[in-house]
Amino acid sequence: MRILVTGGAGFIGSNFVHYVIEQYDDEVVTLDALTYAGSKENLEGVLDNPRHEFIEGDIRDEELVRDLVADVDTVVNFAAESHVDRSIEGAKPFVETNVQGTQTLLDAAKDSGIERFLQISTDEVYGQILDGKFSEDDPLNPRNPYSATKASADHLAKSFETTHDLPVLITRTCNNFGPRQHPEKLIPKFIKNASEGKSLPVYGDGSNVREWIYAEDNCRALDTVLREGEIGEIYNIGSHAEKTNLEVTEAILDAVGADKALIEFVEDRAGHDQRYALETEKIESLGWEPAYTFEEGLEETVEYYLE
Repeated sequence: MRILVTGGAGFIGSNFVHYVIEQYDDEVVTLDALTYAGSKENLEGVLDNPRHEFIEGDIRDEELVRDLVADVDTVVNFAAESHVDRSIEGAKPFVETNVQGTQTLLDAAKDSGIERFLQISTDEVYGQILDGKFSEDDPLNPRNPYSATKASADHLAKSFETTHDLPVLITRTCNNFGPRQHPEKLIPKFIKNASEGKSLPVYGDGSNVREWIYAEDNCRALDTVLREGEIGEIYNIGSHAEKTNLEVTEAILDAVGADKALIEFVEDRAGHDQRYALETEKIESLGWEPAYTFEEGLEETVEYYLE
């Protein structure tokens, strides 16, 4: 298989590139614009691999995307603006990359005859759920600009599958953590702050609940869907490891050996979803399940960032 991985120098994308190169004989072409959230350092160890090619470029570049897609048989689209706080400050880059960029990829894929197009999405497109869990059939109700653009991209991808018979699959994953994540995100930011004796700013009262999955487990899940999933289907990827933000913060402080007095409660984020949770029977039917507990993944993550 020859795979185009967009956003492959970012957090989850780079972990996926490493996973594929290490596990298979596939060829991987990584396309990344190297914005603030992407770095070639994330690809250290595979950059010079003869089965890997890195291209610096934007998924909105129609000519470039068309040429790259024509030379592969599979597309995995990680490329996205993904930080909720940034989307609240200004939604335009999120619309341009997450919606227009996905549309550019879909147009190129439609004309190329690819075998599979995997659209990487998020549990945030469902909105919040106070009780129970979201299934893949639940309606989308995004509540911030980031998740609204991801929901738009999902709808676009699904429409290309229906209208143009494009072999689309969609995954919606809970919160990822692990190596190579940008330090603006909660876990790496709090590890860094705790290790330096700086305050850990927790939104509101810290009661917001998220489901956390170690990046390697997510990569295995994405790979399972790519190779075994049914065309046209949507697959939730979750760990069932629900934690409040305060519980995550305290676990990080314990792992680093820092004082809980570093916790600083700050004004809550606008439109802050209270809880996400996913039903995962569909992907589990493909034989996947997480290998790491939250505690095991956090131990690996803390060690990575402190080193």
